[in-house]
This record gives sequence, C-alpha cells and structure tokens, in this order.
Amino acid sequence: MNIKSLQQFIHLCDSRNFSKTASAMHVSPSALSRQIQKLEDETGQALFIRDNRSVDLTPAAKKLLPVALNIVSEWQQYNAYLKGGDKELKGEIRIFCSVTASYSHLPDLIDEFRSLHPYIEFKLSTGDPAQAIDKILSDEADIAISAKPDILPSRLEFETISEVPLSVIAPVGVHGFTQQLRQDPVDWSKIPFIISEAGTARERSNAWFKKMKIKPNIYAQVSGHEAIVSMVALGCGVGIAPDVVINNSPVRDKIERLKVAPIKPFDLGVCCKRSQLDNPLIKALWEVAEGKYIVN
Repeated sequence: MNIKSLQQFIHLCDSRNFSKTASAMHVSPSALSRQIQKLEDETGQALFIRDNRSVDLTPAAKKLLPVALNIVSEWQQYNAYLKGGDKELKGEIRIFCSVTASYSHLPDLIDEFRSLHPYIEFKLSTGDPAQAIDKILSDEADIAISAKPDILPSRLEFETISEVPLSVIAPVGVHGFTQQLRQDPVDWSKIPFIISEAGTARERSNAWFKKMKIKPNIYAQVSGHEAIVSMVALGCGVGIAPDVVINNSPVRDKIERLKVAPIKPFDLGVCCKRSQLDNPLIKALWEVAEGKYIVN
C-alpha cells in the first residue's frame, strides 16, 4: 500500500468513474485498475462494485476511505515539514474562476493568503462561471470562485465572500427597441434578451421572468457574463448580468441599468470538495476566505 494508490482510491471514491480518475491522476485506465486490484489484494477485501455504467463503494471501501484520507493528509503535512519547516506550507493550489472574478475578488483573497503562506504557488484557469462547480467535481480544480447554486452538491463545501446583485441593462442611445422600452408598461415580449446559458445567473433570470410574468424573447444565450455586457453595449438587446461584471466592464459607459423590479442577488464564494479540507494547503486558504464576508 502506497500514497499514490491511496490518492487514486480516494479520487475514485469521489468520481465513481475509472476513466475520470485515470485522466485526473495521469494514468491509463488499465494501470488504475491494476492499482485498485493491488489495493484490494492487500486489504483482502473487494472495494468497488463495477458494472458497465457505474462504480459503487463496498462497505470495506467506506471503512477504508477516512483512513486513506488521514494517511494522505498526514503525509502531505510531513512533506511540507521536510521541505520548509513545520510552519511553512509549500505546494500548488489549482484555482478556477471567471475573468471578472480574477481581478475583482481573487487578488484580495490571494494577497492576504500570500502574506501568511508565501511559498504556496497558484495555477489559475478562467472560464464560464457556470462551469465552476463541475470543475471541482471533476477534479480539474482544487478551489473555485463560484456563485452558490440553489442546491449545492452534498460532496462540496461553500464559503461566502460576497453578495452579488444583478441588474437589467440596455444600450445607451438609440437602438432598435428604444420605443418599446419607453412604453408604460413595457411590453417585454417585444424586447430581445441576452442572458446566461446556464448557472446561478440563469436561474435568477428565469425566476425574474416568472415573477414579472414575462415570456422572454431570447436573442442570445451566452457563456460568460462579460459577453452579455459587450453584446448589450453593441445594441443587440437587453441583458441581465451581475453588477460586479458590469462595474468592471471596459464598455460600462455604453450601457445603462433599467429601473425594474429587483432581481434576487446571489452569494459568491469559494468552493471545494469537503474531503479537500483535510489538505493543509486548502484548509489554509479556506481560513482566509472565512474572514472575508461580514454581514452588516
């Protein structure tokens, strides 16, 4: 039994998929299968129930999982001690967030963290915030800055760092739907809407449409909130976007917020697998995030 096989075992318990775990751990599916078989031989127990579609944990695997997590965590702490002393954490944290979050929220979080743990490195990837939860679940990132979904998967932990309002925005000046927006009441069914393709912002948009009894005329569904603001600025339609994205957009002077019924804001925070909180690097970052959100 070695640390590598235990790490693969832990990941497979989470993913329940040999192909995903093999990809994440940079081994072939056959090599992973051999490692798991060797682990089963060493424990004298079957650890997984396999069929063509899924992988389930046996009672023996459920008993082994907390033991494996503890061994791997202790090993990581010991490694950190060998490399830099008992109090100096070293290693890499993979972070996923949107482009906007990378300069609106991440720097403040990282600056404070670096002052406490200067030897930890970060590998940052950016993309559609709607993908953040999936990036964590598929082990493509250790930490994500994400909107909190209405239903958080049970395997995940979420710590709020900010509350984010949303606004309905329109292009400044004359455009193809100027007259419709000036009507009282506005016939929203004639207004082209640009909204998020998926994610919490889309859920909030759908809830607002329902509250307003609007059957939206959807012009475009896009991934990434930044694109919504840009398309509105170009006169393509009316959009719904988070205020933090609007405020940081380079074309914010070309759009205006409409005075409409408010949209429910969402919580923005850091997200990771609950099992990852045993990792001293993730735990250290989490402790910084916990001090970021103060309710007034």
